[in-house]
Amino acid sequence: MSEASTESTKDQLVARCLPFLREVKDMTTGTDVELWLNAKYGVDSDLYKDLARLITLGVEEGWAADVEIAGPKYRRARLVAPTAETFYFSITAVLIDSTDNTQGNPEDAFRGDYHSHPYGEFNMVVPLNEGAALAGPNGWCYGGWTAPAPGSHHFPEAKGGAVIALFFLPSGRIAYDVKPPVQ
Repeated sequence: MSEASTESTKDQLVARCLPFLREVKDMTTGTDVELWLNAKYGVDSDLYKDLARLITLGVEEGWAADVEIAGPKYRRARLVAPTAETFYFSITAVLIDSTDNTQGNPEDAFRGDYHSHPYGEFNMVVPLNEGAALAGPNGWCYGGWTAPAPGSHHFPEAKGGAVIALFFLPSGRIAYDVKPPVQ
């Protein structure tokens, strides 16, 4: 029996992330890195396809994005805490499904918890429905990557159905104690 067949899907996902994290460990997120990520690891790349398959299986198997934040349509879970093995990145999965939401946001988007990224974020976006997208710092992402810069803050927003965000946080840093700007 091969080793891959005895590994859990989660172990396979983490193992597939490690070479990527080694490559990006000294990068600072922002528009230039987002463009690089989408050019090198866009939706047609082997890395994107493998991670999308594994994280989608994780949601289906119930170990990824399994903690309800605002019901079953907004869930997340930290999969791995920052360690030396992950180059001090945490790995987290979020599921956001805008279907039939009643928040009244533009484009019927579902809006999650406002937060900031003290050290930035590498965020892989996996749409589960055709036309589903996640808002990023450079507009709607229909699959691929966003890379919010250090110090950025936002509401996570999805439109057009369900998306999984698989994100990597330097030092595991994310802050939910920030307040959104007054409209």
